[in-house]
Amino acid sequence: MSFQTPQYSLDVLLTKTRTGALQLPDFQRPYRWNDERIRSLIVTILRGHPMGVLMTLRTGGTEVRFKPRPVEGSPAVGVEPELLLLDGQQRTTSMFQALTGSGVVDTEDDRHRRMRRRYFVDVRQALGSPREQDAAVRSLPEDGIVRSDFGRQIEIDVSTQAGQIAHGLMPVATLFNRDAALPWLFEYMSAAPEEHSARMQVFQDFTTKVLTPVSNYAVPAIELGNDTTREAVATVFEKVNVGGMPLDVFELLTATFAGDNSYYEERGEDFRLAEDWKRTQDIIAAHPVLKDFRTTDFLMGVSVLVTLENRDAALRGQDPKPPATSARREDILSMSLADYLRWADRLRTALPAVARHLHSLHIHTANDIPYKSQVVSLAIIHVLLGTEAEEYGVRARINQWFWCGVLGEQYGSTIEGKLARDAEQVPSWARGGVPGERLTQPDIVARAQFAETRLGSLRTRNAAAYKGIYALLMAQDVPCRDWKMDQIIDHSSYQDLKIDIHHIFPKQWCIENEIPVPWRESIINKTPLSRRTNIQIGGVSPATYMQKLDAGLPAGHLDALVRTHAIDPDTLREGDFDRFFLARMKSLVALIEKATGKAVNRDWNEEAEAEVSQFDDTEGVELEEVDEVTA
Repeated sequence: MSFQTPQYSLDVLLTKTRTGALQLPDFQRPYRWNDERIRSLIVTILRGHPMGVLMTLRTGGTEVRFKPRPVEGSPAVGVEPELLLLDGQQRTTSMFQALTGSGVVDTEDDRHRRMRRRYFVDVRQALGSPREQDAAVRSLPEDGIVRSDFGRQIEIDVSTQAGQIAHGLMPVATLFNRDAALPWLFEYMSAAPEEHSARMQVFQDFTTKVLTPVSNYAVPAIELGNDTTREAVATVFEKVNVGGMPLDVFELLTATFAGDNSYYEERGEDFRLAEDWKRTQDIIAAHPVLKDFRTTDFLMGVSVLVTLENRDAALRGQDPKPPATSARREDILSMSLADYLRWADRLRTALPAVARHLHSLHIHTANDIPYKSQVVSLAIIHVLLGTEAEEYGVRARINQWFWCGVLGEQYGSTIEGKLARDAEQVPSWARGGVPGERLTQPDIVARAQFAETRLGSLRTRNAAAYKGIYALLMAQDVPCRDWKMDQIIDHSSYQDLKIDIHHIFPKQWCIENEIPVPWRESIINKTPLSRRTNIQIGGVSPATYMQKLDAGLPAGHLDALVRTHAIDPDTLREGDFDRFFLARMKSLVALIEKATGKAVNRDWNEEAEAEVSQFDDTEGVELEEVDEVTA
């Protein structure tokens, strides 16, 4: 990657901006500097202080073609640029709007209220101390009139040159145009004969100390050669973007895909990634459980599918060094538009099946998803398996992989490698492997582990395994039923009955009976119930509320409903928390072993019990449940 370090005079920089020789790559975000930042930038130039380095990219290269757009305010539409501004958009746009033309800038105040401002320099204060120079730069309404008393009184009127001369306020756009600034100063010097001597001195000093230096003010730049790659451009935004707003891969691909020559030649228009993403958003909107599926998730999924295809082709060709399956940023950025188009629609159309699959696992809302990243893998698996993913045996293995990932808590760290391995390993294993070859478990299944003591420490929705067990309780072979409404808890009733996770031994009862907070708040003492059932339960002992719930029901009916929640009803009727706790733990362990196909480590003992009892009462309380209804 080659580069140069030129310095641009303000005149040259603003001319390049006006003519379109300097433009923005289309992925740059909109202009957003506020009024005070613009004013401070003008003060910086007035004092002759450096404003920081710009970074540009010379166009015409073969490595990358970004679609250009003019700097906001520039009339240069349809012009092919020589340079693209990679870093310095906010400063350059501020200078172009404030220092040229009318000098009116579309900006906002510190409360983000939109406003149009024009900037002026007090010619006397500009000659003073640094503090006075700061005060010399004034931000005024676009019409140059400062009003008070709800607009009834005019405090300052510099809407005309006569008013500007009277107040000694030179428009900044005039200051940076020497041909306009000198006549303005001559008129200022002649406007008050009684002050002629003093104003002549201002004229001389202002010309020497302000006008000439700002005319010679130069902005340093780094100009990248046209051999710069997309990956290098991404690094620029991550490492040196002084605006503090690094671009994501979606924005970078938006620009690179828009600049794809082959697509333009074939279709007669540029590819719009945002419009393509809108198609995905429409599908997501129809399936609320996927509402947190983001652009980055989608692009990671496409990247895995593209690189897996390349890897499989290399392996079939017996390439000794096949490329890796990858969801890494650099591989997403190196993806061609043709690669994207080959897989994006297949991934998009798989999303409804992913939503149905999550519902079948009794994950009914986006907030209930244990790991958002695992949904990306699930979508990739559905693409690779197609309708096979609906077959009983295949679906059973996919579910085992899913629960192993959730209950083994394996997707909480860097996930790019896991997405790649899932794509390589899960589909073949789910199909039953290749005939004649040993069936090898995916890494996520092989590495899954769970211990009894983890049940004691799962207390809030912050833990993926907590959400997993909550869903697993509803996903048992014998359908989980609500105790009051006697309805199966499925996707439709989940919303209708306002199902949520609630205490079995109520919080109030636990407090009154000095049950340790960790035991009280553990997933062992939680189960999915409707809002009406939770109200009926109140804050009393299960021995009491079971009698209330029994009213009008056939003998044994309530006990059967309670068993669908992996609870021994006798422990509730006895109101014996310790017996209930240990029995429920064993039931949950059995559920986990069945779901994961892995043995749970039986490590609950007196030592673990003692460790739990020392737990700080102020921690681990789920906020959603602090207002438990009492009957």
